[in-house]
Amino acid sequence: MNDFVLLHSGYNIPVIGLGTYLTPPEETKRCVLHALKAGYRHIDTARFYFNEAEVGEAIIESGIPRSDIFITTKIWTTDCYYDKAIEAVKESLSKLKTEYIDMVLIHWPPVNEDLKNTWRALEDMVEGGLIRTIGMSNFKEHHLERVIDIAKIMPSVNQVECHPWFQQKALREFCLQYDIAVEAWAPLLRARVFKEKTIKRLSEKYCKTPAQIILRWDIQEGIITIPKSTHEERIEENFSIFDFELSEEDMECMRSIDKNKRYFRDPDGHGF
Repeated sequence: MNDFVLLHSGYNIPVIGLGTYLTPPEETKRCVLHALKAGYRHIDTARFYFNEAEVGEAIIESGIPRSDIFITTKIWTTDCYYDKAIEAVKESLSKLKTEYIDMVLIHWPPVNEDLKNTWRALEDMVEGGLIRTIGMSNFKEHHLERVIDIAKIMPSVNQVECHPWFQQKALREFCLQYDIAVEAWAPLLRARVFKEKTIKRLSEKYCKTPAQIILRWDIQEGIITIPKSTHEERIEENFSIFDFELSEEDMECMRSIDKNKRYFRDPDGHGF
């Protein structure tokens, strides 16, 4: 299968990337360098992670052409005004040491901030060449509708909590209608989902780890996935999912274990 998803922005995004949430700045450079060495070409960061500078340093030090690497960052809720959004992206560009960012997401749905003009700022930066693709993170259907109604440039990606116990089927179907790709954060649920009997059985059947079964399921479902790890062997393990394929019967078994239960913060009451 293809290692990339073609976004309606016209750019390809790798189906798997390295997440860097809660990766301390002093660990980030090492992890990103190792991921790039292992074959990753998609790195996910955010202003709120406070490790953009280290991501940028690792990319430069890797020696891999910038055009071969897809960088995602996110602006915080307090950045959600026209001028502040532009300032935030320019700060990210400086920290990442790059002339453009492949994708910028709004990290959480703004509550009292100015979503309309924030989106306009992102659109203007796409037209100005500072950003290539724009989208959002942690947006439910009604949040997405607010953007769709006013967008000149449609969002390409919605990055959300998504894993075998919370498969976001309704939201994914909604996004599909508007050609918005879904990207999973916490796809492994911090290993809690590894105890699921179906995953254990498939792990034995395919001689793969539980993490590899889940991540393979993600990409066969059409979900972009960004597992996070600071352990080099797990970074490698998570990327080693392109040498096998789950049968349709086993894909259906994975779909059947959905609890439709959210394990992290609800976007309707995120409090940011």
